[in-house]
Amino acid sequence: MPGDFHAAHHGGEPLLLPNAWDFASAAALAAMGFGAIGTTSLGVAAAAGLPDAAGLARDATLALARVLAVLPVHITVDIESGFSESSEEVAEFTAALVELGIAGVNIEDGRADGSLADPGHMAEIIAAVKRRCPDLFLNARTDPYWLGLDRRLERSLERARRYRDAGADGIFVPGAVTAVDISALVDGVGGPLNILFSPTQVPLADLAALGVARVSTGSLLFRASLDAVTRTADALRDGAPVAADLPPYGEVQNLIERYRAQINRTARSGRPPRR
Repeated sequence: MPGDFHAAHHGGEPLLLPNAWDFASAAALAAMGFGAIGTTSLGVAAAAGLPDAAGLARDATLALARVLAVLPVHITVDIESGFSESSEEVAEFTAALVELGIAGVNIEDGRADGSLADPGHMAEIIAAVKRRCPDLFLNARTDPYWLGLDRRLERSLERARRYRDAGADGIFVPGAVTAVDISALVDGVGGPLNILFSPTQVPLADLAALGVARVSTGSLLFRASLDAVTRTADALRDGAPVAADLPPYGEVQNLIERYRAQINRTARSGRPPRR
């Protein structure tokens, strides 16, 4: 296991966290040398035929975590809003992830109807999770920017401070894209700040200079894969050139074969082999 996941947020350079949606995408990213990989809740839910942020992907999320845990990298799992309003049930779910060997979770306060959860209740959930799983890296996501609300900077900072006081290890503010806002968040959240990468906004090098601790790709890679699927199919239908320099069949097979025995042992025992 490459280093400590908590320490990776305090290394001076941002932790670039690519987000996978199935075993193959995560294994491919691990093979590229990424030492930590997250899951994308949109990708996991959509791959299972479910909407994101509706609390319906609990089983799909747990099943994916079980197989991702065999990879020799840190895995952090997006658990939407915790798949329950009960702080003890959320803590129970995260404990199951820790038992598998998962290093972190991401939990959000935005709701599917465009509202924000009560910050006091979110703080209770965070505190319950940290009591149950003190070594887990809990990344608390707050969504005033993502939902386009007014007073978004002020609201994000208020919630970030409450979540940090409750025990959150890091704060994730998706939708904050300007250097001015990101700088204010770095200064105000009181801990490692996670930003969602935007291809059209602040470059990665500038995010590093601003003091961002973690940069996630979110659903970017999943959406890029869907775009590649539809573009390739469209080109084939229209008689246009199709990319030929793709990973060959055998390479994908070998990527999975590398971990097949471990996955089989996990399926039999319910937990991955100790690394």
